[in-house]
Amino acid sequence: MELYNKIMTYIWLAIAGISFVITTFMGFKEGFETWWFYYVFSLVAVLMFFFKRYMIGRMQKHLQYLEEQKQKES
Repeated sequence: MELYNKIMTYIWLAIAGISFVITTFMGFKEGFETWWFYYVFSLVAVLMFFFKRYMIGRMQKHLQYLEEQKQKES
């Protein structure tokens, strides 16, 4: 599960980069008047990247807490 979480974290970052590059290219090609809104997708993907990292850290702290509680019971 840890490998899956790392892969999905960086997939969000890749999506952000790719959508930014494509939006910028199309903006220069066809004009930013019609393409400026698509930067929102890049922003959302970057936010998802940071949210995913935050949630992974939170999950690891919780698992560590559960392990400590299990050791105290023994």
